[in-house]
Amino acid sequence: MPPDRPPHFSMLRSFALADFVTLANAASGTLSILLCLNYVAERERMYIWVAFGLLPFALACDILDGTIARWRRKHSPLGADLDSLADVVSFGVAPAVLGFALGLRGLWDAASLVYFVACGISRLARYNVTAAELSDERGKVRYYEGTPIPTSLLIVLLFGVLFAKERVHEQLWLGSIAIGPWVFHPLSLVYAVSGSAMVSGTLRIPKP
Repeated sequence: MPPDRPPHFSMLRSFALADFVTLANAASGTLSILLCLNYVAERERMYIWVAFGLLPFALACDILDGTIARWRRKHSPLGADLDSLADVVSFGVAPAVLGFALGLRGLWDAASLVYFVACGISRLARYNVTAAELSDERGKVRYYEGTPIPTSLLIVLLFGVLFAKERVHEQLWLGSIAIGPWVFHPLSLVYAVSGSAMVSGTLRIPKP
């Protein structure tokens, strides 16, 4: 006899409530990216403002999913990986796309943005494989090695202020420099610094 087929939507049925909140995190980050692309195409300022607003909402979901999981004492087998993948979208790729949409479009800028995302992915992977050894006797992780990836919202806040003051695109704060045939905006270094802090092995941030 053929093996029994799993029921329809069996993966979704295995999700805990917290996992659906995690998916809301990922959905918010994805929508923020799409709105940035709309802004690049149409230069409609409202798109960017909504894109800004979705990322703090993603952070709220990121905090809430852990709270719900602890409250219900129910975790799905996919929960930790799902959370990391959602964070990559909302706090890694989305802030990088936001910077690109607002003027960081030189090749050297792109190098900083790609480095930032790669560091975010590396930081989350390291956390997943070291969480057990960093946990205390109650299973609680005592500290983060490197800054958590949601700290990228500080960059989002910075760009929100610059956007409100119309210091983006050709008026981008700190200007631009030609290095070889390519343009470099010094502001892109905030991404490189943030990424480096995420993968630092010497920075230890107490986990709340």
